[in-house]
Amino acid sequence: MKKVLIFLCFLISATIYSQEYFPKNSGVKTPKNSTIALINAKIYVTPTQVITNGTLLIKDGKVSDVGTNIAIPKNAKIVDVKQKSIYPSFIDIYSSFGLKKPKRAENKSNLPQYDASRKGYYWNDHIRPETNPISLFNFDNDKAKELLKAGFGVVNTHLQDGIVRGNGILVALNPNASNAYRIIDTKSAQYLSFKKSVQSRQVYPSSLMGAMALLRQMYFDADWYAKGFAKNIDLSLEALNKNKSLTQIFDAGSKQNALRADKIGDQFGIQYTIVGGGDEYENISDIKNTNATFIIPINFRKAYDVSNPYMASLIDLSDMRKWNQEPSNPAVLYKNGVPFSLTTHTLKSVSDFNKNLRKAIKYGLDKTAALEALTTVPAKILGESDKIGTLEKGKYANFLITSGAIFEPTTIIYENWVQGSKNVIHNMHAINIAGNYTLPYNNTNYNLAISENNGKLSGSIKKDDKKVKATLSFKNNWVNITLQNSKDSTAFVRFIGKAAPDYKHISGLATDGLGNEFKWVATKNGKAALKKSEKKKQQTDTPYIVPVTYPNIGFGFSEKPHQETILIKNATVWTSEKEGVLYNTDVLLKNGKIAKIGKNIKNRNAKIIDGTGKHLTAGIIDEHSHIATVAVNEVGHNSSAEVTIEDVVNPDDIKIYRSLAGGVTSIQILHGSANPIGGRSALVKLKWGESAKNMRYSNSPKFIKFALGENVKQSNWGPSNKTRFPQTRMGVEQVYMDYFQRAKEYDNLKKSGKPYRKDVELETLAEIINKERFITCHSYVQSEINMLMKVAEKFNFNINTFTHILEGYKLADKMKKHGVGASTFSDWWAYKYEVNDAIPYNAAILHNYGITVAINSDDAEMQRRLNQEAAKSMKYGGVSATDAWNFVTINPAKLLHIDQRVGSIKVGKDADVVLWSDNPLSVYSKAEKTIIDGIVYFDIERDLALRKSIKDERNKLINMMLNEKASGKPVQAPKKKATQYFHCDTVVNF
Repeated sequence: MKKVLIFLCFLISATIYSQEYFPKNSGVKTPKNSTIALINAKIYVTPTQVITNGTLLIKDGKVSDVGTNIAIPKNAKIVDVKQKSIYPSFIDIYSSFGLKKPKRAENKSNLPQYDASRKGYYWNDHIRPETNPISLFNFDNDKAKELLKAGFGVVNTHLQDGIVRGNGILVALNPNASNAYRIIDTKSAQYLSFKKSVQSRQVYPSSLMGAMALLRQMYFDADWYAKGFAKNIDLSLEALNKNKSLTQIFDAGSKQNALRADKIGDQFGIQYTIVGGGDEYENISDIKNTNATFIIPINFRKAYDVSNPYMASLIDLSDMRKWNQEPSNPAVLYKNGVPFSLTTHTLKSVSDFNKNLRKAIKYGLDKTAALEALTTVPAKILGESDKIGTLEKGKYANFLITSGAIFEPTTIIYENWVQGSKNVIHNMHAINIAGNYTLPYNNTNYNLAISENNGKLSGSIKKDDKKVKATLSFKNNWVNITLQNSKDSTAFVRFIGKAAPDYKHISGLATDGLGNEFKWVATKNGKAALKKSEKKKQQTDTPYIVPVTYPNIGFGFSEKPHQETILIKNATVWTSEKEGVLYNTDVLLKNGKIAKIGKNIKNRNAKIIDGTGKHLTAGIIDEHSHIATVAVNEVGHNSSAEVTIEDVVNPDDIKIYRSLAGGVTSIQILHGSANPIGGRSALVKLKWGESAKNMRYSNSPKFIKFALGENVKQSNWGPSNKTRFPQTRMGVEQVYMDYFQRAKEYDNLKKSGKPYRKDVELETLAEIINKERFITCHSYVQSEINMLMKVAEKFNFNINTFTHILEGYKLADKMKKHGVGASTFSDWWAYKYEVNDAIPYNAAILHNYGITVAINSDDAEMQRRLNQEAAKSMKYGGVSATDAWNFVTINPAKLLHIDQRVGSIKVGKDADVVLWSDNPLSVYSKAEKTIIDGIVYFDIERDLALRKSIKDERNKLINMMLNEKASGKPVQAPKKKATQYFHCDTVVNF
């Protein structure tokens, strides 16, 4: 309220454009003539409604009429704009115009902040829907000039800070008015993002999945608050509920985050307008299925400087492709029917906007669609179509006067009118002197070439096609030339002249090196000279665009692979069932399932694969993986049961393909071990080229990661991380007891039928108590393992799996009695203090005790060699070959409760199989084909062909970039893409 009062006082103090009921003490109050008629123009009333030789009538800052037979009032000021075009001015609805970037909160103590710093607001500082930037707004004249010059007349600005950022304000870029007039709407949209506020050091959320979980909990809390059940006043939730009717604009910033934002919106019945990242073309079908309208930046990257072959080798193929493909993004969106507006967001300079827009048009964007994306679409997004976006009667008189078609490279924006107020960009009445002239001097005819680019003139002088040293300057139809004597470099001739009104001559006086004056006349003899760069801009050749692959990186598919009927003949089949190993056996895969197993199987429609001398197994399953994700730990709380890895699956991770090459078909992507109660798991099949959604198991069993040991009590996090409970192993036990007791009480309240506040964290823990969700627990030390089993038994449930479990051999009897499985390393030991007692015989000892044992990776490199890791158990403990192989197939399937679908070769199970060149436990064996649901996702022969294809593509793109540099266009230094390898203890700054 205080902020609003301050702003109202500011409005009352406005002296320019004073409101009609304000006293006038500086002169007479009779208003000036405010009717203007622009006649004889080509008027784009809307992007699709065009009037030739039309009249645009303006009164009091708005369009009073438009058409061809308009009655012009007698007192109107008439402006003849013959041979000119008029367009609606542009609208940018994602801006921070007039708002200073907030200062980052100081951290004087160097200690993490776990609780909110504000009272009376939401429990998390990064939720700030109460932010109303109206009291912070200051019209930025310099920035306004830049935007006006680029063609913009209106911006929707907001404070770009926080996960929920509050509302925006809609501002007309009218430097001749006060805020009382130019602010069109004081609450124009509500803005959201996945990025935390810099104004708070509150740790949570420390990950993208934490941000998504926070948004979900916020919406549940807002609903609870709206129903009147809350006992406290929460200004944030009040503002959030009040802003529900506003357009909801979500800054996603990338294709994958766009899908993540839409997922949240769908859950709560909200259709976000999504700010994209320019890479939507890579997943256009999924983008279209969001049904969202997008706000698209056109900040295309520069070519890389690849002149140094060693530096060029550092550039990832995906980055090379992005340079080539990004300009096609708006065209792909348009051709696929995805509505979008355009924004200057992420551009370092607004002056690059029109240049990039013309490039997008060259890459296939329809010009009408481009104009709609800057006028009618943004107006519609904001629900302001009755005020802005077109030049229809009654709307703001926001328009451009141009020399021609708005998106042509030679077109000049002369004037940008905002709310009926003229802003001159270039002199509309200046003579266009661009062209080729003959300049006679000293019995020699020189060629004077003057070119124009967006209102700026430049020139050169040649003699017999050879450039002559000269300097030229232009101002207000005057030309200054200083010409150097070719024989005497110290002698100069100075010409000064003015262009004639007929556009055909430039004449004036010249002074030679001896001080002699003489008259001179340059005669135009051709059309305007164009620079080489301008000539290239005018070329109509469609640029070469590298085809998109799935995913759009090296080794992606040119087309998504399809399911086949496949008959593998005469192979050695490792069934991982009671039948054991079958020799010279056929296996038929049909409709994504294992259809038949036997000898002499025939199917006329099947693709035949000769398995003679080869081995066929079920696909490898990794119970403990951290690949294919963009986050692994949420460290903001000691329990993060509300977060889920499913939110952050990364289907474009090259490590998926590498794992397929190692015969891996299914993995459990686990949360890390940063807290005693971690996040929920994602159980996925490695369907290379598919979306994250399509990778996930349908009707997947529910899992969650727990952790014990050094990581959860922050033993090795440094001296500043000593404030989060727990800090001891005793404290870890109390965390479990406390959370499960609270979850039990929550569940009882929920089941009672009484009103309850939905708490995603406690819902998840209640699922564990109700045996609907299973725990995979990171573990090392015997005492802690025993402790957690006792805690579980107190609440009448079982731990499903102890992962790592390197001291499991010490209490195998207790584990057997409890009914827990083990997913362990093959031979890791002594890499930190709490694993000093680990032994490589652990898996064999646990197996011999009758415990279901799996070998896991917890490492991207190890994951693609799990066949060899399984073989180590034959050395350490004498496990049989079939039992060792079961450690990476049927056993992890049992631990993950998916053994009815995968993990063995059995009729009716999913067709997830691998064809090996040799015994799968051999270090010499290679996965030749990896098949999931009857689809070949890895083929060793295709892999070899792709390596050559990738080399050829790199060379083609390198040559294109070399040509870009040779033509004088800007380039950027080569950059190596950093690859993130996640482990249990990885903490990434978010």
